[in-house]
Amino acid sequence: MAVALETTEAENVAMIESSMVRACESGFEAIYDAEHFFDGFKANPSFAVACLQAALAGGARWVVLCDTNGGTLPHEIYETIRKVQEHVPGDRLGIHAHNDTENAVANSLAAVSAGVRQVQGTLNGLGERCGNANLISLIPSLAEKMGFDTSIKQLQGLRELSLLLDDRLNRPANPHAAYVGSAAFAHKGGLHASAVMKDPRTYEHIAPEKVGNMREIIMSDQAGRANLIMRLQKCQLPVESTDLPYILDELKHKQAHGYSYDGADASFELMVHRRLKTVLDFFSVVRFRVIDERRISAHGETLHESEATIVLQTERGEEVTVAFGNGPVNALDKALRSSLVQQHSWLARVRLVDYKVRIVPPADDQAGTDALTRVTIEFADDNNCLWSTIGVSANIISASFEALEEGYIWYMLQNKTK
Repeated sequence: MAVALETTEAENVAMIESSMVRACESGFEAIYDAEHFFDGFKANPSFAVACLQAALAGGARWVVLCDTNGGTLPHEIYETIRKVQEHVPGDRLGIHAHNDTENAVANSLAAVSAGVRQVQGTLNGLGERCGNANLISLIPSLAEKMGFDTSIKQLQGLRELSLLLDDRLNRPANPHAAYVGSAAFAHKGGLHASAVMKDPRTYEHIAPEKVGNMREIIMSDQAGRANLIMRLQKCQLPVESTDLPYILDELKHKQAHGYSYDGADASFELMVHRRLKTVLDFFSVVRFRVIDERRISAHGETLHESEATIVLQTERGEEVTVAFGNGPVNALDKALRSSLVQQHSWLARVRLVDYKVRIVPPADDQAGTDALTRVTIEFADDNNCLWSTIGVSANIISASFEALEEGYIWYMLQNKTK
């Protein structure tokens, strides 16, 4: 106060009350945000409480306790609010937590437990520095864990809302986000999947459907029969029990050669389809070529350009497509898409949203240049349908093209079977 506002305690208290009076006279519901409250309470409890009382005297409906620096811990939040309620009732108190110690949600829940009845936050925890309290996780915790009526009836829309915001901000969704992340209800080990089939409560703290999410059975080298059955049921793939051992063997064979289906469900489905011989021959790649060029322009600027040529065999015969792009993968995607869209215009809805590369060390621990490259590509369409594919090769361009090709084949298969 003395530093930022350059005023006295008495003058500050008077300004708070007069500001609230002015707000109420204008017909608004007045809310007083007590910035730096918790740090201020530690330094001068009587003055911090006096500020709140001045706001209430001026007609404020709510006084919001702000952890502006985000450094207060949950037990401190609880203890402070219990002391504040000796002077201000809880149904007039709010909490505004920042996430600088990764405790914004925990601090908000602690505040509610202590008696606060207004919670401020942002969708997906957006905010300055480390962000604010995340409403996407706060709301179901208050409603489902603590039994509060939040007046929000459609919890099933939380995941869609979270994804919508990330899409508008053009950023990838956090797969590990509480409640709504794609990994929030993912099960990998065979024992986990088997137990979840018998009773989901064994490994799930809430039914994923309540927040618009879904159970995910991850296919990996740890996968057992239960994992496989659940994953196949989710994909609605009609697999005979006699095929299960062969699919598991193929899965483990692929994993041994660098493939990982943890984050590439579409490629896993295609692997099963190929085993069942149910993948349609939409197209075949005869050959492709990528040329990278680096040159100096007439203005002295360094320019990079990639040119991709793809030869596809389709129902219309052999087709040659050339495209330029910002890098070899972008050029390959443009060439492949351009060729396929001529026959399937709805493929124009497909876009690439993420591209990841990982080096897989060779089994015999040879030099890194002999290692395999694993490429994972995430796709999306206009309806926010997301799917991921994988490609593995000693050549990064070949691995990238495998993942690209599988992404389009999977999407074509979904539309063909609808």
